[in-house]
Amino acid sequence: MRAVLYMGTLSAIKHNPVIAAFHTRLIAAGKLPKVAIVACMHKLLTILNAMLRSNSPWSPEISS
Repeated sequence: MRAVLYMGTLSAIKHNPVIAAFHTRLIAAGKLPKVAIVACMHKLLTILNAMLRSNSPWSPEISS
């Protein structure tokens, strides 16, 4: 499960503007790259859980 989430997060950092902005902000704040990726993994997992809970498609408003 962790490997799938890790690879999905790397893809999201490159292609999802919400996750990419979050990652950029963490790196600019001085976080180590791995720490920033793990924080993005947590954010992505939280977004996915919210989507499942509300039975809604992807929306940038959910992830803010």
